[in-house]
Amino acid sequence: MSYPHRHLLGIEPLLPEHIKTILDTAERLREVLDRPIKKVPTLRGRTVVNLFYEASTRTRASFEVAQKVLSADSLTITTATSSVQKGETLLDTARNLEAMNPDMIVVRHASSGAAHFLARHCRSSIVNAGDGAHEHPTQALLDALTLRQKKGRLEGLEVAIVGDLMHSRVARSNIWLLTKMGARVRLCGPPTLIPPGLDHLAPVTTNIDEALEGADAIMMLRVQMERMAGGFFPSLREYHQRYGLTVERVKRAKKDVVILHPGPMNRGVEIASEVADGPWSVILDQVTNGVAVRMAVLYLLLGGAEAAA
Repeated sequence: MSYPHRHLLGIEPLLPEHIKTILDTAERLREVLDRPIKKVPTLRGRTVVNLFYEASTRTRASFEVAQKVLSADSLTITTATSSVQKGETLLDTARNLEAMNPDMIVVRHASSGAAHFLARHCRSSIVNAGDGAHEHPTQALLDALTLRQKKGRLEGLEVAIVGDLMHSRVARSNIWLLTKMGARVRLCGPPTLIPPGLDHLAPVTTNIDEALEGADAIMMLRVQMERMAGGFFPSLREYHQRYGLTVERVKRAKKDVVILHPGPMNRGVEIASEVADGPWSVILDQVTNGVAVRMAVLYLLLGGAEAAA
């Protein structure tokens, strides 16, 4: 089945078959990354603008690498070096970029709904690289690809998502994706970091030991201090004592458990270094799969099949 949408704005509106198409395409394209010459002409002549209003390392770099591997022309604009510093609005920035006729705009923005806003006002395909605390669809897709590679399936997996649930767009996208694909998700975090109504999406507990019991996979979420205006917990040390993933806590999960983290990690806060660097960790696999998933999204949205014909 082909991917029928012009944009990738979130996981919530996608059907399971659309998700499977992206994952299957990423699986095939991942092979290109293992070649001596990592370059294919699939998107030659296509232009992509990366518009990043928030700091990013993995997401921005993997989109740029994906674009280069597929031979697309790309331009990255960050707010620190753009007219945003002079007061230009998101819409004016987008309209000026559109006047240069790009085929796609990849946008990361602090406001929820920014990608949807651009999709309503731009002719270009829009990819959401993270909008506020709303969604981060390509992160959820790369997490799913990693789980499928390590476990052979998504259906029936028990996945614990632990940490700062209130501010995490990664958590929301993963809840929607994993449940659509037949996994069972359980959520855990401090009471002050659990948003109202989240229990309508998946079971929620404030007890980490309960959340980890018998899990096939554990996804730890970064404590997003930059989004916290108030005191959501007494100290980082206490957070680690109550909700940090330690070697002892890993033992509550299944023996073949895999541990994911979207990065950047706060070592000694949400995850101990012994766990992050341990045999359960698939965190670096996530980074590699991030390039493959973003290659798949570019390929499917920009007509890679036609370009390759």
